[in-house]
Amino acid sequence: MSLSSPITRRTLLTSSLAAPAMLAGQQSQRPPNLLFFFPDQWRYDWTNFTPGLDVRLPVLESLAARGVRFTRAIVASPVCAPSRACLASGREYDQCGVPSNGTDYPLAQTTYYRRLRDQGYAVLGCGKLDLHKATEDWGVDGRRLVKDWGFTDAVDNAGKYDAIRSTSRNGRPMDPFMEHLRQRGLLGAHIDDFSRRTGKQGFTNCDPCPLPDPDYGDIWSTTKGLELLRAVPQGQPWHIVFNFPGPHNPMDITKSMHASVQGREYPQPIRSREYSAATHTAIRQNYTAMCETIDQQMGRVLAEVEARGELANTIVAFTSDHGEMLGDHERWTKSVPHQASIGVPMVIAGPGVKPRVTDALVSHMDLAATFLDYASAPVLPDMASRSLRPLAEGRADAHRDVALSGLNKWRVAWDGRYKLVRNFTYREVEVENVDPSTAEVLFDLQHDPHETQNIAPANPHIVSRLRERIGGT
Repeated sequence: MSLSSPITRRTLLTSSLAAPAMLAGQQSQRPPNLLFFFPDQWRYDWTNFTPGLDVRLPVLESLAARGVRFTRAIVASPVCAPSRACLASGREYDQCGVPSNGTDYPLAQTTYYRRLRDQGYAVLGCGKLDLHKATEDWGVDGRRLVKDWGFTDAVDNAGKYDAIRSTSRNGRPMDPFMEHLRQRGLLGAHIDDFSRRTGKQGFTNCDPCPLPDPDYGDIWSTTKGLELLRAVPQGQPWHIVFNFPGPHNPMDITKSMHASVQGREYPQPIRSREYSAATHTAIRQNYTAMCETIDQQMGRVLAEVEARGELANTIVAFTSDHGEMLGDHERWTKSVPHQASIGVPMVIAGPGVKPRVTDALVSHMDLAATFLDYASAPVLPDMASRSLRPLAEGRADAHRDVALSGLNKWRVAWDGRYKLVRNFTYREVEVENVDPSTAEVLFDLQHDPHETQNIAPANPHIVSRLRERIGGT
């Protein structure tokens, strides 16, 4: 599978693992660079860290080997725009100003991006920033509002379906990726392909898409990000966010990506009778191919940073804006309180980071405070985000006693073992011992990781304790 990466797995592992040795006994004279890989819809357990799962991610593996891997990371809200607003503002869902994908980020509300820019960083972004999803106008150069959000420069493009919808409604591209496809003569084929990937066909249609590898969304957006990075003068600290459009549905992958996963087997969804085993396997093969493509693009970026001579002074973070149900409990995409929806992988590596695996409770929005901490920048107003730097550097073992998540009416409080869900209606196929009229469901994830047994009636004291953290009576 040749996806534009100029380096081999051996080079990736060797160069990235060499960084700590280069740092021994010395400290950089300037703030560290901040490199952030932020894919869309990557569930917490779909990595090569899950035993027996055939997902090949050598770059992520190398980052984890020289960094800290968080096994209990969740998002403050499991849908694109609110999740990214929580991260940008460093606030929990109820305070982030974006209750749904139908609301743009308030321009009067500052961001950690702006704080970093004010601190002298070149603040860059590429891919699906998703801070004005409702407006559906990114500008064909992708720069319409990026400076207002705090970026020095960025190329902001629509998500997969948003790009199709906005183009169809306006009769012309409204974002840089669709404009790129138009210039390449690929726009019509791409739109036609997506017409066969609507609704559930967005998952069940696992045929290859018509795009060549360099014009595939995750690869193209990486190329744009590298162009931005190359424009940063040597010596200036920088922060760049690679907002990969994948592994978001639909299951559209290129021919070479498709070929790379054929013959692989994956576990079937939890409590699902919806499709045949062969269909679920094909879906999971394509999802895997998207994850592996992103891993390869991360390798391209790390090779560029190394070529600049800056890898030893770069903090690297990886997580996602939310997970993906992948058919578990006969649910797809995100937006629900299941761990597959709110849980995400997370890794931090770089100078001073102590290699280890931690089960400390963390939220994805904690990366805002973490980046500001490394940059010695002021915190944000009313910030709930907490710096992960003490954990990363081995100076702390705990972080949060309870992590929160929410969307629309439902709320979650999780203490690492017990998880309280309020105001969400579960279906019969999902959870046993649930009264449809109840507002609260409690799970013991230590003994019931798939969230199938409601233990709230037998544990009122735990329910009360976690309810207090959510708020409400």
